[in-house]
Amino acid sequence: MRQVSTHRLQEGDILGRTIYTNDGRVLLGKGMALSASYINRLNKLGISIVYIDDEVSKDIVIEDVISEEHRREAMSSLDNAVQAVKVGKDFDGFTAKKSIDNIIQDILFQKDIFIGLTDMRTYDNHVFAHSVNVCVLSTVLGKALKLDHESLQGLAIGALFHDIGTVKLPKELLKKRTPFTPAEAELYKTHANHGFDILRTKRELNLLSAHIAFQHHEYFNGSGYPRKLEGDSVHHWAQIVGIANFYDNLVNDGPGHTHIAPYEACEILMGSSDKFFPRDLIITFLKHIAAYPTGCTVKLSTGEIGIVVDQNKSLPMRPIVRVVLADEDFSSAQAKEYNLVEERTLFIDSILE
Repeated sequence: MRQVSTHRLQEGDILGRTIYTNDGRVLLGKGMALSASYINRLNKLGISIVYIDDEVSKDIVIEDVISEEHRREAMSSLDNAVQAVKVGKDFDGFTAKKSIDNIIQDILFQKDIFIGLTDMRTYDNHVFAHSVNVCVLSTVLGKALKLDHESLQGLAIGALFHDIGTVKLPKELLKKRTPFTPAEAELYKTHANHGFDILRTKRELNLLSAHIAFQHHEYFNGSGYPRKLEGDSVHHWAQIVGIANFYDNLVNDGPGHTHIAPYEACEILMGSSDKFFPRDLIITFLKHIAAYPTGCTVKLSTGEIGIVVDQNKSLPMRPIVRVVLADEDFSSAQAKEYNLVEERTLFIDSILE
């Protein structure tokens, strides 16, 4: 299985991973042969990257940190909460807690966690997919920081609901993928206040989870919003979710922006040390992130084109790359593999989409 940009898809390509709606229903199923109409639909839905299975990548395994079922359950519980808030009703926080406990158990079960899976997001399910991903990233960082189970639960709940305030914003604003105008940016910032107001009344949820929604855009140097908090005035859990949110927004399209490559996002995140987030949290976070995710297509310093087939977790910038004697559509046979830890004069020039 490998990643392919939707604008490079061809008729007959086999979908390697199921695409879901925001409420957990199947939009397009794994193993489906993509027709021209399906490819056109994917582009219209705003999906920029999908996974396909073909001869050159059929043995490449791309594992998620949590099970597909638990990811789908979390999206569905968040969708139920959003639909309730939209019509002014209360939502069941206990159901969300159950979904969170499943995510936590998945993450605690794994010994070494290395994240490189890219979400296949539509315009409509962006908030849900983004929120679940931020929840996973935050919980992985929380585990690395040795938070106890109760703290992990409060952290994960706050991460899952960190953007619930966007339910109060216009749909057109959330679908926009070009930079916001100053007025649009100010309107978007209000989602932090809305989120806090929604969550703080939920007695079954930790009040600190509401403060995560309130503070996840606050920065270490006081340049964030909505209250321009500085340093340790930003709650520790909000700092964790802030890092996860910042990274996920960099590597995925979202309101007011498009995505960049994971290795570029890692560089930007490192450059934000002690400006936006504490350096020690960033260093710990990046130990669990694949700068060049398994399944992505890369161009090497030799000009060769290849697919990342595996990771060297001790050196995440130096993965294992399979080079094929072909152009970017991989129409010819496999040639060889480079372990970039051993090939010290060979470098990845860029990720191709």
